[in-house]
Amino acid sequence: MNTTRTAERFHDFAVNECEGSSELYKHLSLKVAKDEELLRLCLEAREGQPVPNLFFAAVHDLLLRGANHALASFYQSVTDNPDRERDPFPTFKAFCMENVDAIFHRLQTKRVQTNEVRRCAYLYPVFCSIHQRTKKPLSLIEIGTSAGLQLLWDQYSYSYGDDQFYGNRDSFVHLTSKVRKGALPLDVLEWTPSVKERVGIDLHVSDLTIEENVQWLKALLWPEHEERRKNFDAAVQQLKKAPPHLIVGDGVALLPEVVKDIQDDSTLCIFHTHVANQMPESVKDELLRRVADLGQGRDVFHIYNNMNDRKLHVDSYVKGCFKTETIGETDGHGRWFDWELEMQ
Repeated sequence: MNTTRTAERFHDFAVNECEGSSELYKHLSLKVAKDEELLRLCLEAREGQPVPNLFFAAVHDLLLRGANHALASFYQSVTDNPDRERDPFPTFKAFCMENVDAIFHRLQTKRVQTNEVRRCAYLYPVFCSIHQRTKKPLSLIEIGTSAGLQLLWDQYSYSYGDDQFYGNRDSFVHLTSKVRKGALPLDVLEWTPSVKERVGIDLHVSDLTIEENVQWLKALLWPEHEERRKNFDAAVQQLKKAPPHLIVGDGVALLPEVVKDIQDDSTLCIFHTHVANQMPESVKDELLRRVADLGQGRDVFHIYNNMNDRKLHVDSYVKGCFKTETIGETDGHGRWFDWELEMQ
């Protein structure tokens, strides 16, 4: 990768990811995209990582650990009254130049593994709808699980723009989201599906019983996103009550072997969110082939986004018959989603 391509990544990150979500990161991204010195530093990021996310998390991590620097005054995660008047970029660059070695170390050793708990808000109605169809407990396999927080969707509670609660009302976690287009099948949300088995697979599992991993995942959360931090802290507390089974390895390659251990008296649900965009096309094709092969021997549902577009999709093989459905667009942080389909 060269600085020209890296600059494009920061510009795209500002426009496509930060707009309307983080003014700080938007502003810094546009500035970094024009700064050769910082772009050369970012070239040290390990291959295959989303460079802007990794770079900003490296800086954020240092600030959260108590780095004594004027840059902290711009970060809502560090100060109660962040400075929104001055241009933060000169201070940001000065901080980076003063902490090159520490940032370099993080770019080389850390990974972007954001566990966006609120994505469960759009997964919950999907799983409820699948359960209504099959009338069986669900068995879950998540590819790219990271710390496994999304595997616990049935243990959280939810609200969708009103005071009605769904899911586990005794949970530490309460997630709110809005349906931007369409209407949720609210009747199917009344009963949380039972989950018989849950397995997460990731090349680099993040063990949240280790405080260092918890701190890094917090650094990946954006400075203005206080609600995301609260959701994350609550989900970690929930996870520690009953951690899911997590396997280190290639989720696509291991899928057939993992499925062998899951009894067929449950509905198999294979899912992943915001992971497939890091898969080569050949791996995506292999994943679809493996799901199709599994669907010839048992009922399988495949729930995903970011394979070919940003929309949420559900592919199913029920009694050997294939069906594909599109639910709609989803916000990357789960703040809203579309429900444009009445699942049959």
